[in-house]
Amino acid sequence: MKGYYLETVSLIERLHRLFLEVIKCELDNLKVDDINNVQALVLYNLGGEQISIGELTTRGCYLGSNVSYNLKKMVQYGYIEQVTSKHDKRSYMIKLSSKGMALCKKIDTALDKHVAMLESDGITGMDKLVLQLRKFEVFWGNASTQRMRFSIPRKIAK
Repeated sequence: MKGYYLETVSLIERLHRLFLEVIKCELDNLKVDDINNVQALVLYNLGGEQISIGELTTRGCYLGSNVSYNLKKMVQYGYIEQVTSKHDKRSYMIKLSSKGMALCKKIDTALDKHVAMLESDGITGMDKLVLQLRKFEVFWGNASTQRMRFSIPRKIAK
């Protein structure tokens, strides 16, 4: 069981990295070279909403990325607009620009093709997989709470 557990953790990370590579290929096919795959995923997770940076980071997993740096670059290249928060003038909300929305639509079309390819390749049971992964999410979330503190036994002095 422990071997499967550790392999699951490794697979989750590798699958995410492979998915980022697929996004990179889609950007190459679209001849988009002013945004990288992680930034494209951030844009896609932002969607058509106006949200805070904190909320954005909880929506997606951006391995090894600095979300603030990526947002700055996306603002610089015109994919995202910053809007001062109505409630707190020190913070701001972000939303897609028209350029960002156009790219999101293209990414969405590519993902629709991927889903069709999954089905034609006989990959099924995604609903069950998602349920299992959500259970892992709850389990790992609980692992950092009082319910499941991991402790290392201390060496007892004689």
